[in-house]
Amino acid sequence: MRRLIGRGLIGRKLIGGVLAACVVLGAGAAAAEVGKVGVDWLGNDIIVEAIKDPKVEGVTCHVSYFDRGIIDRLHKGNWFEDPSDSSISCRQTGPITIGDIDMSEGGEEVFKQGISLIWKKQVVNRIYDKANETLIYLSHSRQVQNGSAKMSVTTVPLYGQNMVWSKGKPQ
Repeated sequence: MRRLIGRGLIGRKLIGGVLAACVVLGAGAAAAEVGKVGVDWLGNDIIVEAIKDPKVEGVTCHVSYFDRGIIDRLHKGNWFEDPSDSSISCRQTGPITIGDIDMSEGGEEVFKQGISLIWKKQVVNRIYDKANETLIYLSHSRQVQNGSAKMSVTTVPLYGQNMVWSKGKPQ
C-alpha cells in the first residue's frame, strides 16, 4: 500500500488522501529507495530498497520488487495490487550489535509494506540459526487467502565475527 500511495498517478490522484490513514510502513524498520530501473514502456519499474534491521545494528538488507505503472494497471485491470515477487540480499555493513531478537523457529518480522489495497503484504522475517551461527532473512508475501510460494532467502553468517550481543550471547 505504501508503494501504491507513495508513487504514481494511482497513489496521488485516486486513493491518496483516503488511504493515507491506513498505511502500515513496517514492523520497526523503514525502507529507503536506493534504485529504480524502468523495464518497459508501460511505466513498470523494478524498485530496490535498503532496509536496516532495527534489532541488528550493522546489517542492511536490499529488497527488490516489481512496481506496476499506470498504463499496465489500466491495460490489465487489478488496479490496486502489485505482484508478489521479490528478491532479498542482506550483508554486514558495519560492526554487528545484536539486540533482543526473537530466537524462536518462526523468528520475527523485521519489515512489512502493503502491495495491495488491503490484504497483501510484502514481509521480511529474520530467523536465528543457532546451530550454524547465522541470521536468515526471508522475503515473502503474506495474503489472507491463496498464499504465495514466491519467496527469497539470504543469510548473514556470524561465525568468527567480532560482534556484540546486547543481552549476552545465547547458549
